[in-house]
Amino acid sequence: MAHHIDYYFSTLSPYAYLAGSRLEEIAQNHGASITYKPLDIMQLFPRTGGAAPKDRHPVRMAYRAQELPRQAKKAGMALNFQPAHWPTNAAPSSYAIIAAQADGSGDLGALVHGILRACWAEDRDIAQDDVIRDCLEQAGFDPKLADSGLLSGAETYAANLEEAVAANVFGAPFYVVDSGQSFWGQDRLDDLDMHLAGKL
Repeated sequence: MAHHIDYYFSTLSPYAYLAGSRLEEIAQNHGASITYKPLDIMQLFPRTGGAAPKDRHPVRMAYRAQELPRQAKKAGMALNFQPAHWPTNAAPSSYAIIAAQADGSGDLGALVHGILRACWAEDRDIAQDDVIRDCLEQAGFDPKLADSGLLSGAETYAANLEEAVAANVFGAPFYVVDSGQSFWGQDRLDDLDMHLAGKL
């Protein structure tokens, strides 16, 4: 039976960036479908027992400073540990992803990764309209989607947060399979792969 994956993430998440295109590759290998659910991670943290990076204990941030470059090197991906435009307003890029998902004409996975890459590898401000339009175009979507569906995008963005809380999501990236199994973090994608194969 083909599974469905609800993918909860933030366009500000370095760990979502480091997932690269692995989710899409895994889903394709198993015939699974994906619903992309960008959300306000800064609102999710306090509602699920977490804290925004600026509020975390220094020892946790010191570990993060080691872990992110390690994971980037392991994945063979460029990473600017201190992006010029982070944190920024994640809503505009999230609205564009929501509009693109409804439109369905381009490569949604490529759009998501393009936005994440713009933040974490290219030092671009993903809150800016020109950056979002470029990411849309590069992924095969009409750049005008950056302007359309803002109201519905805002509603879906807010709904994604509530759905995440109800689904016991507490971080990003977070993968919820229709089997009832959840996987947190890009370092659990191998486990997701095994689960979809019926081995875990």
